[in-house]
Amino acid sequence: MDMSADTSTDMSAVRIDGLSLPNACRITPVRHADRRGFFYEAFRSDAVTEAIGYPFRVRQFHCSVSRRGTIRGIHGTLLPPGQEKLVTCVRGEIMDVAVDLRLGSPTFGRYEMLHQVAGNGVSLYLADGFGHAFLALTDDACVTFLCSEEYRHGTMLHVNALDPDIAIPWDLTGAPVMSDKDAAAPTLAQAADRGLLPSYEECLAHYEARRHQAA
Repeated sequence: MDMSADTSTDMSAVRIDGLSLPNACRITPVRHADRRGFFYEAFRSDAVTEAIGYPFRVRQFHCSVSRRGTIRGIHGTLLPPGQEKLVTCVRGEIMDVAVDLRLGSPTFGRYEMLHQVAGNGVSLYLADGFGHAFLALTDDACVTFLCSEEYRHGTMLHVNALDPDIAIPWDLTGAPVMSDKDAAAPTLAQAADRGLLPSYEECLAHYEARRHQAA
C-alpha cells in the first residue's frame, strides 16, 4: 500500500500516518496514563504490516547518543541489501529528517522533517530507498533504530546533509558537529552521478517482492 499524506491507520494502540513522501510514515502510540505515569506500545507488527503492505522484520537494534548541535546523516543503504528503519528518540529532542533518494521518484530529493521528543513515543518509518538524518536539539539525545537488515560493511550510502540543493532548514546557530565522513559526503547530484542511488523502479520492485514473500 502506498503511504501518502492522506493515508492513515487508526488502531487502539498506534496511529500510522503517511507523510508527503510515499513509503515513509509517522507512528504515534496511544498513551495510557494513571497516577504511576503512563504506558504505550511503541511498536506493533500487525499495524506496521497493514500500513506498508508486508511484514517489517527486525534484524538489528542499535542506538546513538549525540551532543547538542550534532547532525548525523544523511545515511541510507545500498539496494541490495537495503535496510528499512524505524527511528525513535528515547532521550532528549531531535529534528528528524527523511529524504527521498530514489532516482526517478516523484518526490526525489525532497525531505520531510519530524520533531521528536522523548516520552511521546513517536517514530519515523523509512522504507528502502530513503535517506535519514537528524539534528540533536539537546545534549545526550538518544535515538534508537529498529532495522530490517543487519549492517554490512561497505553498504552504507552517505549524502551531505548540508547539500544546498536539498536545502534542509536545519536552523543552525553555529557550525554543526559532524563526523569526518558525513562532512565530506557527496551532494545528492554527485551521488547520482556516481551511480550510488537506487532507482524508483528498483525500489518498487523490491517492495513488491517483499509482499509476495509475505503472502
